[in-house]
Amino acid sequence: MQQITISDDKSRLDIDKIHHFLNTESTWAKGIPLDIVRRSIDHSVCLGAYIENRQVGFCRIITDQATFANLVDVIVWPEYRAQGIAKKLMAAVLQHPSVATVRRFTLATSNAHGLYAKYGFTALNKPETFMEIYRPDVYTS
Repeated sequence: MQQITISDDKSRLDIDKIHHFLNTESTWAKGIPLDIVRRSIDHSVCLGAYIENRQVGFCRIITDQATFANLVDVIVWPEYRAQGIAKKLMAAVLQHPSVATVRRFTLATSNAHGLYAKYGFTALNKPETFMEIYRPDVYTS
């Protein structure tokens, strides 16, 4: 098995690769412009997963680094799945100092509830208290 390293050094990120996946392969950000991806990375804590300096995974944490965090854009490129990369990313996320004191840590997923449950994520405690503005077509309209 190859050595997987996780880093929060944004200079190592392959932003074009991240954009390509989000824009063409993701179910949640199809059509997202490159400048939006760059801005989202600039204003988030980002973790990259690497095998021999080749990026194989990515995720972003949107956080005030004090009370709230939201995990988004969790990606393991298809050819690297089933190698424990998502588990390493999640372990690094939960150990990252940016989320050490947050009271609420959220995420949204359509198909990976089992993975995130292993790390303590549950359904919303009080879903009736949450509201949102949701514009799923914002990048394509």
